[in-house]
Amino acid sequence: MQYTTLGRTAVKVSRLCLGTMNFGPFTGEDDSRAIMDRALETGITFFDTADAYGHRGGTEEIIGRWLAQGGRRDRIVLATKVYSPMGEGPNDRGLSAWHIRQACEASLRRLQTDHIDLYQMHHVDRTAPWEEVWQAMEQLVQQGKILYVGSSNFAGWHIARANEQAARRHFMGLVSEQCKYSLVTRAVETDVLPAARAYGLGIIPWSPLAQGILAGALEKARQGTRRAREGVVKQVEKLRAQLEEYETLCRDLGEHPAIVALAWLLSNPVVTAPIIGPRTLDQLDSSLRAVDLALGPDTLGRLDAIWPGPGGESPEFFAW
Repeated sequence: MQYTTLGRTAVKVSRLCLGTMNFGPFTGEDDSRAIMDRALETGITFFDTADAYGHRGGTEEIIGRWLAQGGRRDRIVLATKVYSPMGEGPNDRGLSAWHIRQACEASLRRLQTDHIDLYQMHHVDRTAPWEEVWQAMEQLVQQGKILYVGSSNFAGWHIARANEQAARRHFMGLVSEQCKYSLVTRAVETDVLPAARAYGLGIIPWSPLAQGILAGALEKARQGTRRAREGVVKQVEKLRAQLEEYETLCRDLGEHPAIVALAWLLSNPVVTAPIIGPRTLDQLDSSLRAVDLALGPDTLGRLDAIWPGPGGESPEFFAW
C-alpha cells in the first residue's frame, strides 16, 4: 500500500479509502468485520462512514463493535459525516450548531471512540451561517472530539467561502472534499478540483466506479453475472459505445476495468484516495492493484478521448 498526506495536513492516509456504506444494508456484520480486518492487513488505514449509513447509525454501530475488540482504533484514520436527518425533529438534520453537537456525540457513542479524525459535512447547508458552523466545529476540536474538518458534495465556491471564513477565525477550515468523481462523472473538474487545489484540500472521490458501470458492466452482462438496478441498466445502454471502447482498452492493457478506473483517479495529484466499497473480500483484494498501476500518457489520452471531461477548468471551459 502507498500513503499520502490528507490535503495540506501532515496526517498520512492510504491511497485507497475503505467505504462502509454497504455494511449492514448489503453486507452482514460478520462479513463487514472480515473486510475491515482484511483492509488493515493490506495496509488500508483510511476508513470512511456516515451517521446516516445503515438507516441512521447502523453502519457506525458495526464499526464501533469492531473497534471495541481492541488494537485497531489507533491504526486507522476514521472519517464520518454530519448533515442527514437522524430523527423526526426539525433540528435533527443540517449544520446548525445544535445538530453538529448532537450528531457528533451520537457518532462517538456508536463508533465507541473518543474522537473522530475527519468530521465531514455531508452536504452544504444553505441556511447555516459559516460563523455558526465554524464555532461549533472549533468547539469540537478544542474538546478533542474531532481533529480535522472536511466537506462533501460542496461546490467550488462553497469551498472558497468556507475556508475564507475559517481563515478570518484563525481556524484551519476544510482539509478535504468528498465528491462524486469518476471517468463517467467529471463535472467537478470545472470548479471543485481547482478550488480544492488552491485551498489545499485532498479530494476523496465517491462512486469511483460509477455504480459498477466502470467495473466491466458489459462483460458481466454478456456472462449473465451482473444484476443491476434499472437505472444502472439504462445508463449502461446509454453509454454502450463508450463502454465498448473502454473495456477493449482495458483488455489491451491486460487490466480489469475497475482497476483502470481507480488508477485514473489516482493519477490526479489533487486526489488523495478514491473510496472503494467492497461487498466481498475478493472485491477488496482486487482493488489493491490500482495503487501500483501507473497509466502512461498515451493511455491517459485514450481515456480522455473515450470519456471526455467538461472541457477544462472554469472559466476556460465555457469562455475564451
